[in-house]
Amino acid sequence: MRQILVTGATGYIGGRLIPKLLERGHRVRVLVRDEERIRGRPWLDRVEVFTGDLLQPDSLRGLCDGVDRAYYLIHSMGTGTDFARRDLLAARNYVRVAENLPLTVYLGGLLPTGGRMSRHLRSRADVGAVLRGAVPTTEIRAGPIIGSGSASFEMVRYLTERHPLMVVPKCVQNEVQPIALRDIASYLLAALDVEPAGIIEVGGDRLSFGQMMLVYAALRKLSRKIVVLPVVTPRLVGIWAGIVTPIPHRIAGPLLEGMLQPVVADTRRAARYFPAVRPLSYRRAVELALERTREGKVQTRWTGALGSGPTRRLVDREGLICEVRTHYVRADPTRIHEVVTALGGDRGWLVWDRVWWARGLIDRLLGGPGLRRGRRHPQEVLPGEAVDFWRVESVEQPTLLRLRAEMKVPGRAWLQWEAIREKGGARLVQTALFQPDGLTGFLYWYLLYPIHAAMFSRLALAVARCAENRPAQGRRVGHELGVRVAEFITAQHVSIRAPHPHHVHGGHGPS
Repeated sequence: MRQILVTGATGYIGGRLIPKLLERGHRVRVLVRDEERIRGRPWLDRVEVFTGDLLQPDSLRGLCDGVDRAYYLIHSMGTGTDFARRDLLAARNYVRVAENLPLTVYLGGLLPTGGRMSRHLRSRADVGAVLRGAVPTTEIRAGPIIGSGSASFEMVRYLTERHPLMVVPKCVQNEVQPIALRDIASYLLAALDVEPAGIIEVGGDRLSFGQMMLVYAALRKLSRKIVVLPVVTPRLVGIWAGIVTPIPHRIAGPLLEGMLQPVVADTRRAARYFPAVRPLSYRRAVELALERTREGKVQTRWTGALGSGPTRRLVDREGLICEVRTHYVRADPTRIHEVVTALGGDRGWLVWDRVWWARGLIDRLLGGPGLRRGRRHPQEVLPGEAVDFWRVESVEQPTLLRLRAEMKVPGRAWLQWEAIREKGGARLVQTALFQPDGLTGFLYWYLLYPIHAAMFSRLALAVARCAENRPAQGRRVGHELGVRVAEFITAQHVSIRAPHPHHVHGGHGPS
C-alpha cells in the first residue's frame, strides 16, 4: 500500500483515476484549491484532502510529506490565452515541494515529428521538461483520449452527428493516434510500479481525424461524406466547432490545431515497460464511450475541470440584487430537489425553450460556454460540475441547489432553489441574484428585467407543477412571444458592449 498524491482531482482523468487507486488499496491524498469542489464525490470520505493552489507556493507546504508517488494531471488550456504561462508556473512550484519524491507520473501529449507545433502541445511538452529536469518523472504522452465525456470524443460525436456533409481542412488527413480512456488509466496505474522511465509514448490505432469521424458514423449507422478544401483552416474549423459542439472555441481550437502535423506514437518503450497493457482499437473505444453515454454512467466529464480561476461564492452584501419567488407545493422537499437537479442538458429548462436557446447562442458568439455544454448525468449533480452555462456551486439534498452562472454578462449571478418543509407539503423558494459590475451591470439588469420577471415566474411555477407531477405549462405556450423575446435579447446584446473576460465571472438566468 502506498500514499499517492493526485493533483487535478476535479479534472476528467483525475476523477477517473482516484477510485481505481482506492480499489487497489492505496491511500490517496488529493490536492484541491477548494474542498467544496469535490463535495458529493463518492470517494471523498476515503481520501485525504489537501487544500492548496499550485499557483500559490505558500499554500503547498507539506503537500508531499509522507507521499510515495504522485500524479501530475494539471492543465490550464481552458482558462484563457495565458494558459501556457500558468502551466509553467504551476509546474515550477510543484517541483519545489516534490524534490524528494521518488516518482512523479505526468500525462502529457504526443508531439508532431516536425514542423509547426500548436501552443497546446508546446505547453504540454514544456511542462514535461520542467518535471523531468527537476524530479524523477515518467511522462506518458498520449493523443486524443476517447471515453465517455472526454473532449475529443464529444467533438467527434457532435461534428459527426450534426453534419451529413463535412467540409474540412487538408490536415484532417494527417495521422493521429487516439487511445481509449481505460487504456490511459491502465498505463497510469502501471507506472506506479516502474522506476522513473522518462518519456513513454502510448497510442492505439493510427488513423486520420476524418477516419475517426467516419468510424463513429458507421457505428451510429449515419451516412456521412467528408470534403477536403485546402482553403479551410483548422482555426476556422475550431471556431465552427466552438459553435456547433459543446466544446468552446478556446478548447476546440487548440485541439484541432494539434492536427497541423501528423501526431503518432512510437510505442516500443510502452510495450517494453508495460507489456500487460494491450490498447483497444479505436472502434471499440468509441463503442464503449457510446455505451456509457447511453446508460448515463459517465463518471467525469471534460467540463468538470474548473480551471485555475478563483472560486466564487455567493455572499450577502450591499449591491446584490435579489429576485425571490415562492410557491407552496403539495410534494415532499425531496421531490422538489429531484426536479431542480434534473434541469438543463437534454431535458432543458421547462419553459421558453427558444429564449434559452437564443441566450445560449449569443453566449457562444461572445466566447462563453453556451447551452450546448450539457451535463454529466441526467439527474445527479455534484458541486463544481457544469450544467449548460451554469456551474453547480452548492447542493444539499434535499433542501438546496445553487448554480453560479458562467455566461458572459457584466456582473456575477446565481440561481438558487430551496425546498422548505411546510405542513402537508413544502415551500419552494426560487431566488435569482445578480451582483452588477458598475453602470453597465445595472443597465443590463434593469433593461432586461421584464424578461427576467416573466421567465423566472414561469420557471418557478413549472418546477412546482413538475414536483406535483402535473405538466409544466409555458414550455410551448406563447410561441410567437418566445420568438420576439429572443429577438429582443439579441438586440440588447448588440447594444450593450460585452465586458472584458477577466472581469466576468458569471451571468444571470437565460438572459
